[in-house]
Amino acid sequence: MVRAVYYVSPTTNGWKVTKDGVLLSSHYTKEVAVETAKTKAKANKPSQVIVQKKDGTFETEYTYQDDPYPPRG
Repeated sequence: MVRAVYYVSPTTNGWKVTKDGVLLSSHYTKEVAVETAKTKAKANKPSQVIVQKKDGTFETEYTYQDDPYPPRG
């Protein structure tokens, strides 16, 4: 099963939540954007939230349900 990946990224006016390059929501604060992404990810398992810093580098990630990597075998 393919894992859904939600990104929390900075914008000029705040923060955005995207999935597959599609904007899902915009927020003034990072905290609200992260909570929104987590809520969406928890409702669509297996999933992951990847949070970026203001400079675009990755800050943290949250994985929900079993991580499919590394593969069994």
